[in-house]
Amino acid sequence: MSELGLANFKKERDFLIGIDSDGCAFDSMEIKHKECFIPNFINHFSLQPISKYAREAAEFTNLYSKTRGANRFPAYLLALDLLAERPEVQRRNAKLPQLQGVRDWVERESKLGTKTIGPEAEKTGDPDLKQAYAWSKAVDDTVNEMVHGVPPFPGVREALQKMGEQADLIVCSATPNGALQKEWAEHDIDQYVKSICGQESGSKKESLTTCKEMGYAPEKMLMIGDAPGDMKAAQAVGALFYPINPGHEEESWVRFLDEACERFFSGTYAGDYQAKLIAEFDKYLPEQPPWK
Repeated sequence: MSELGLANFKKERDFLIGIDSDGCAFDSMEIKHKECFIPNFINHFSLQPISKYAREAAEFTNLYSKTRGANRFPAYLLALDLLAERPEVQRRNAKLPQLQGVRDWVERESKLGTKTIGPEAEKTGDPDLKQAYAWSKAVDDTVNEMVHGVPPFPGVREALQKMGEQADLIVCSATPNGALQKEWAEHDIDQYVKSICGQESGSKKESLTTCKEMGYAPEKMLMIGDAPGDMKAAQAVGALFYPINPGHEEESWVRFLDEACERFFSGTYAGDYQAKLIAEFDKYLPEQPPWK
């Protein structure tokens, strides 16, 4: 059984590998955003008159752009900003929430989650925070009710077994801890990881930093992820990054098993090989939405 967070985590091997969950280990990004996040986004922020555009904006910021995989609060604030710029939305005189209270909170809080925004809303009485908390809690409830039976990508179990022979493994994700624990246990792959670090553990960068401080050499640390945010978290601590390419996840896991994993352990991953993979990964996600 893997631990939640890093409070009891101890370095046992020379290598550390962090693995993102949604969209990386599990094919769960689409169902979570399209069926759980976005319907609640439209409902809780009264976006019914522009629901088509709200869906497009939220899918872009969360699935099909460089901000894929970001924490829910900044990603959905960005979706609102994109909506505000759209002529179609302006012509409909749609009333968009500014959520200044949430924007201020995102600036000052590093553990952005339902469990932190709730008490903050209670303490401050801020209506923006209350509205965002209601949305976030509804999302968690919908995910809990709807998302089950979604297996890991083919190749993930084999990769975890192979990595675990030489490395300490952690889940490093922006998903709430409870959902991560449920999903990894449901498919019996939690046995391969020592720790599950989700939303409540802080940012991915913070989790990797905590591990690094336990004595792992940066060149012996690897982050596996499907989003630029995963890459940035790895680079921030000097770790290496292996990309799971959006839309080509199965091929990415095959390549990891066939060549990248061995290269990492043998010290030939950094440099040209990693640069080639990152250049390829960079082409999959645009910065600008298609309607601009």
